Amino acid sequence: MIEGVVPFPPEFAQRYREKGYWRDLSLREEFDVALRKFAPRVLMVDGERHYTYAEVDRLSGRLALNLLALGLRPLDAVVLTLPNVAEFVILYFALQKLGAIPIAALATHRYAEVSQFVRIAGAAACVYPEAQGDFRFAPTIRRVQEELPCMKFPIVLGNAGPGEHSLTALIEQEASLPGSALERIVLDPADPCIYQLSGGTTGIPKLIPRTHNDYAYNSRTAAPVCGVTADSVLLLVIPIAHNLALACPGIQGYAFTGGKVVVSASARPQDMFALIQKHRVTHIKVVPALLIRLISSPEIGNYDLSSLKVIQSGGQRMQPEVRLRTKQLIPGVTVQENFGMSEGMLFFVRLDDPDEVMLETCGRPISPDDEVRLVDDEGREVAPGEAGELTCRGAYTLRGYLRVPEYNAKQFTPDGFYRSGDLMRLHPSGNYVVEGRRKDLINRGGEKISAEEIENLILMHPAVQDVACVAMPDAKLGEKTCACVIPRAGRTLTLKELVEFLATKEIARFKLPERLELMNEFPSSTFGKVSKKSLVEMVSNKLEKERA
Repeated sequence: MIEGVVPFPPEFAQRYREKGYWRDLSLREEFDVALRKFAPRVLMVDGERHYTYAEVDRLSGRLALNLLALGLRPLDAVVLTLPNVAEFVILYFALQKLGAIPIAALATHRYAEVSQFVRIAGAAACVYPEAQGDFRFAPTIRRVQEELPCMKFPIVLGNAGPGEHSLTALIEQEASLPGSALERIVLDPADPCIYQLSGGTTGIPKLIPRTHNDYAYNSRTAAPVCGVTADSVLLLVIPIAHNLALACPGIQGYAFTGGKVVVSASARPQDMFALIQKHRVTHIKVVPALLIRLISSPEIGNYDLSSLKVIQSGGQRMQPEVRLRTKQLIPGVTVQENFGMSEGMLFFVRLDDPDEVMLETCGRPISPDDEVRLVDDEGREVAPGEAGELTCRGAYTLRGYLRVPEYNAKQFTPDGFYRSGDLMRLHPSGNYVVEGRRKDLINRGGEKISAEEIENLILMHPAVQDVACVAMPDAKLGEKTCACVIPRAGRTLTLKELVEFLATKEIARFKLPERLELMNEFPSSTFGKVSKKSLVEMVSNKLEKERA
């Protein structure tokens, strides 16, 4: 067991094994079965590149051997900041063959996030593109490597510079080691197979150890709930590293079932419509902001979208009007809402739920052994129909974040229920309804931003005396960040100056505030704390007046 990983208690592990949820197979073994069973079928499409299950098996096996020859070892952590490209999938399968542990970072992450991930996990490698927009990764990766010697292997998708290794070359060049070198590696299904990222409220995301046992069960169980079969074709434009895209059921679930995945880095409506038409896509994954863009596009009537069966929506609550409008424009489709978390627990609306239940709820848990308690501020279960904080545990829900015991003591009850910070109520149908959250998070198009992280950075600005970051409503993204600032005496600040200052802190761009409100004082709650609820109301009222 890796130091700092919180295991499932033995009595729960035994129950999950006895019930068949955990098969005590590594993801390598789970994937091996699927890659051989569906060998001639196409697993993945990226532009004009098509890869069969057999080709993904061959290429990922060769890459795994070359990574092993390079010096990467089982249980080494690897930070991935790749966009949606075929190489991501090949690398993911290769790391599972080797038993190394990917960290599901994003191509939008910068020095602040990458260095933190490397530090927490003791990561041995980073895999990154040459550039993302106008940002070039190499100088940042070199800096991380200088500060954290554990990071030995910088691997770039593109042309390798001094000290770098080329991912393309590692995939294409013949392996110097025999295949038996991988077969000799013994993997423990109770070890982590990936570190997913939390949407935590305190600074940079925490690392979530997902084990081979629980992550495979996660995908196997989600696939039938989403109507995934061997004939299903998934279009992925949301970041591939997201838990929704990778495992709910995601790439893993489609691979286990014999389906096909089309990956694309473009979320432009016309590009998505063209891919749906060309590949007869049956399933897409969206956040509500993306679906709103799709159904608002004037191009939607110019393409044959009749193959679409399921639009799976997650990341934030969707308004019923969006579902109804989607159904009008694409009559054969079901908009399937889900509520999930990288920590594990998944709620899905079922495809045969009554229309009114689909419109009003986010679904119900996917496993018979998912345990849900909605509790009040004192930890007491609320009555059915009342809102309470979601606490949960189960066969694919973590028991602790990596190497943060003090934080874990706050986030988990003594009997192992995860305190999600989300407010829900039980619907008469047995499904659940999301009512909001207790967490101090801003949900920008499905990307969770910790208000505390941004506040701590803004407080470093010499013109700032105090700050409170809150979510302001946005028609397209759901929420954006508004920084409410009390400036120091005699000082002032503009949004442009604030954003330029924060850019020097090398954080992901989606975290930057998009509005600034200067104030003399903050409203207070009855307990004397800053009332963020009042700030949200003030900012929302201002926006309403500006739109009028």
